[in-house]
Amino acid sequence: MSSLSTATPSWLALRASADDAARSTELAVRLVRLLPPGPVVLHELGTGTGGMTRWLAPRLPGPQEWVLRDGDPAILDHLDVQEVVDDAGRPIRATVVVEALETLDIRAFDGASAVTTSALLDVVTREEAVRIVRACAEGGAPALFSLSVTGAVVLDPADALDAAIGEAFNAHQRRDAAGRRLLGPDAVPVLSQLFSDAGWRVRKAPAPWHLGPADALLIAAWLDGWVGAAVEQRPELAEDARAYLARRADQLARRMLRVTVSHQDVLAWPR
Repeated sequence: MSSLSTATPSWLALRASADDAARSTELAVRLVRLLPPGPVVLHELGTGTGGMTRWLAPRLPGPQEWVLRDGDPAILDHLDVQEVVDDAGRPIRATVVVEALETLDIRAFDGASAVTTSALLDVVTREEAVRIVRACAEGGAPALFSLSVTGAVVLDPADALDAAIGEAFNAHQRRDAAGRRLLGPDAVPVLSQLFSDAGWRVRKAPAPWHLGPADALLIAAWLDGWVGAAVEQRPELAEDARAYLARRADQLARRMLRVTVSHQDVLAWPR
């Protein structure tokens, strides 16, 4: 949720089904128990096209008012929450705020019943994570953070180059991007510790993508991004990576390839 998003509407649409299957319903149920009696006000960081809102709102009581925050006005042009309803079938109300994460005010969540986000934490800095936690603590609202990458990836069948590409990709995720040192796979441990230091309770749950032959388009796009980032981090991998992608494309075409991409969901709430 910096001023420019790396997500695109087409990528978010491609991954939507895998995201929804991966998210922790256990933590969503726990969030319900932490909400006050309705109506409720929910804030989402890094809204994108609204995938988290579409998944979470029908699981929560209402009436619901959502404050949808993103630093990229272009992606908000593709926001799709018009038909989203709460657990009783009532339409939600939504307000859009264009706001870069680095300018998030400590009072941003005053009056919030809960805060949520999806696939955001691994592309923020430690300083931005501190800002999020401080705003949550100031507002006193429970927070559900979905789909943060852990760095663990398993491909079946295995390949001798898997480990080198995985290590280079994870290093790329932790890179310094335009003066911003990203958390990458360290996001969940860092955020969990920040909330614990603030005196909050923290619960984590696995949220893996399990991708198979039915997900061929997503696997192909994910592979291109995964390998491309690895090569950007370690250009000496380029020649081997081209042969690697060719092998993986052949396996994908023969419906042989399966991929598990590990994520974690995190729920934090005041003691």
